[in-house]
Amino acid sequence: MKVLLIGSGGREHALAWKLAQSPKLTALYAAPGNPGIAEHAELASLDIDDHQAVVRFCRERAVDLVVVGPEAPLVAGLADVLRAEGIATFGPSAAAARLEGSKGFTKDLCSRYNIPTGAYRRFTDLAEAKAYVQQQGAPIVVKADGLAAGKGVTVAMTLDEALAAIDDCFDGAFGSAGAEVVVEAYLDGEEASFFCLSDGKTALALATAQDHKRVGDGDTGPNTGGMGAYSPAPVMTPEMVSRTMKEIIEPTIRGMAESGHPFTGVFFAGLMITAKGPELIEYNVRFGDPECQVLMMRLKSDLLELLHAAATETLDRVSASWSDDAALTVVMASKGYPGAYDKGTAIANLPATSAGEKIFHAGTALKDGRLVATGGRVLNVTATGRTVAEAQAGAYALVDRVEWESGFCRRDIGWQAIAREKN
Repeated sequence: MKVLLIGSGGREHALAWKLAQSPKLTALYAAPGNPGIAEHAELASLDIDDHQAVVRFCRERAVDLVVVGPEAPLVAGLADVLRAEGIATFGPSAAAARLEGSKGFTKDLCSRYNIPTGAYRRFTDLAEAKAYVQQQGAPIVVKADGLAAGKGVTVAMTLDEALAAIDDCFDGAFGSAGAEVVVEAYLDGEEASFFCLSDGKTALALATAQDHKRVGDGDTGPNTGGMGAYSPAPVMTPEMVSRTMKEIIEPTIRGMAESGHPFTGVFFAGLMITAKGPELIEYNVRFGDPECQVLMMRLKSDLLELLHAAATETLDRVSASWSDDAALTVVMASKGYPGAYDKGTAIANLPATSAGEKIFHAGTALKDGRLVATGGRVLNVTATGRTVAEAQAGAYALVDRVEWESGFCRRDIGWQAIAREKN
């Protein structure tokens, strides 16, 4: 089977690494890719925003399956164009991708199908949004409605924080994503990430993870796209997984089908496990980044077989098996991230990895034969172990061998799970 992978980040490197292990794979192309992905795939200089160019490439190379990694091409309708041309595609239609593309759309769906989530209101007027926040008080959550690269959410612990977040949205800090604002109740509990494949009618539960959004140790500082993750998430007991499927995932699949926009792809449900059980914080319509990296380290099944089944409505014929080991990834980011940071800084050396270790490239490029950092989040240093503590020790031992003066990372990824293990 010939596969085209769309994307260029750490998530896509993890997907490429796992797809390359499939005995069913005959050729793997990636657009635009990165130096890490190039170890597993032939890079294609395609403009992924030019949907017809992607179609032509698929025709010329007789591509059997397109796997769309990031959310932006999905929201822009790339999957619709490919499917209309008869090309099997892993990823939802533009209409179904609104589950991520519009926070308000998802909250309305939850309301309609009694999916547990925090109470909310939608606003297009700054004064009305501020009046509502002042009436509700803090803590409270303010979200830009549209795509904001994981940075459009403020968990405001004070009224001043909430009002400033509303100003940011309406002042254009997140571009058009902030033209509408969703204000929702603060949920108290422990966060977890849950992943599930869907072919529009069948759901296949994958695995759980937990990420660390704040930039600083102890979950301090501003939100980021994610500074590290581990899998599995201990808070997601078998009972919580079962409840999540029944109370959140299955009603969503039913609701999307009834609306005429069946969901094909992966649900990434951001959950808060509260005293009442699992509640939905938000949906993403692609694998998490950096959660995908730890999932791929634990997946024992053939990823290509699973993604192809989801894309061709045959998900009821496959199953997924997982290693009992834990996996943990540490994001190495450019100093200054998530604020301003220097681009093009040299990464002098990446250490060799052994079994159970992998360094995924998230924001790198080759310049004059040298590896340089091009993004805020640059490397995903990943290891497995019998426990989260063992995986953490392996990942940080690897981090300490990376030679990159302009990089930094959190030093406490996995702390919640490790605290549980000690008890």
